[in-house]
Amino acid sequence: MNTERTEQQKKVVTRFAPSPTGFLHSGTYRTAVFSYLFAKKHGGEFILRIEDTDKERSKKEYEENIIDCLSWLNMSYDKFYRQSENAPRHKEILEKLISDGKAYISKEEAKDGSGVIKEIVRFKNPNRIVSFVDAIRGEIKIDTTDLGDFVIAKNLNEPLFHLAVVVDDADEGVTHIIRGDDHISNTPRHILLYEALDFNVPTYAHLPLVLSEDRTKLSKRKGAQAVTYYRDQGYLPGAILNFITMIGFNDGTEKEIFTLDELIQVFDLEKVQKGGAVFNPVKLDWLNKEHIKLLSDVDFKNHVLSYMSDELKNIAGFEKRIDAILPTIKERIVKFGDIRDMETAGELQYFFMDPSYEPALLLCAEKQRKGKESMTVKDLAPIYEKLKEIISGITEFTPESAKAFIWPYAEEQGRGIVLWALRTALSGKERSPDPFTLVSIFGKEETIRRLDIALQKLNEINP
Repeated sequence: MNTERTEQQKKVVTRFAPSPTGFLHSGTYRTAVFSYLFAKKHGGEFILRIEDTDKERSKKEYEENIIDCLSWLNMSYDKFYRQSENAPRHKEILEKLISDGKAYISKEEAKDGSGVIKEIVRFKNPNRIVSFVDAIRGEIKIDTTDLGDFVIAKNLNEPLFHLAVVVDDADEGVTHIIRGDDHISNTPRHILLYEALDFNVPTYAHLPLVLSEDRTKLSKRKGAQAVTYYRDQGYLPGAILNFITMIGFNDGTEKEIFTLDELIQVFDLEKVQKGGAVFNPVKLDWLNKEHIKLLSDVDFKNHVLSYMSDELKNIAGFEKRIDAILPTIKERIVKFGDIRDMETAGELQYFFMDPSYEPALLLCAEKQRKGKESMTVKDLAPIYEKLKEIISGITEFTPESAKAFIWPYAEEQGRGIVLWALRTALSGKERSPDPFTLVSIFGKEETIRRLDIALQKLNEINP
């Protein structure tokens, strides 16, 4: 039997075959991403097969989550299967193997110590060396003698993974199986079954482990998160795809930011590294910020609005000012979920409504004096008056223009004092965008009005 297939002889077909027994983390989805990219690179098909034969642990919610995640990542599958629907076919193959003398029913005592005798199905192992060429690792040889006659079914109606996956992949025309390297030890069993059934053996590609930052296997206990976690935190699907693809893959260039179409163009199994690759959340944040920059102004605004509360969006004047603060938001966020955090911390409301001033915060300008005498209200009041005078003379309200007008006075009086006074008067916050940016957003009238309010608040304090 000729087990080799070239891409010219048969269309490439790959598959992602998860079990719906829990929420899958991003390391698991790497097999889906690589399978998808490889199929699309070669004009082939990508299959989603839900392996739901574990009736006790399989849940509909997990299956739906898998489907939702692939949809969110823009990875459309060409065909969909549920392994449980293939049960009649699995039984047919088991009966054929037994009839052909390649498998047999073995009566064995249950391992739970109950003394119950069960009839299991074992594959008659030819006990030979199995050799195959892995698309990533090259030639692999494994002696199957130690496997013995391995179990392929609990009974005729309950096939185990080894049999079910071989039958399903063969029936569904899968040509390339891309999976984690923890399956390398399973591959000889599967090849023996392919050959016993006279099925074409697919090409295997075993991916290296995804490692946590301490270089141990990535797992839920080691910081792995479900893909939906990143979606809910406001990461972009394009950034997640870009990041997952780069875990253990490099196209040989310095380029790091890729769209989905670009990933399809450059993907090559031969460029997948053989050693484990680290899941680096810092790199993910950087990639996501870069993908945010790729959004059109309209798309960016729509994303921002979707993460703001109705309470914030219903503030009078919101529509008038939202466009002006979008560049500031883009500069400050790593992911769109940061917008919710900013709102919770009160770092957005002051753009649309007067801040509530804490007199002690306004007077904290004294901290900027670096060991000099403490500031008093009488010291700060002239600074506010001078700032109002300077702002009145600004003609073009950009951060650069505001700085050009204000900076000379800040240098003369003390940058820390002047800039703190201006920042807190405009925002009411210790932390905010730089005061020149705030001046450019609020404009002349609003800036002067807020300085007046802050000055009034200072005058209510006894010097």
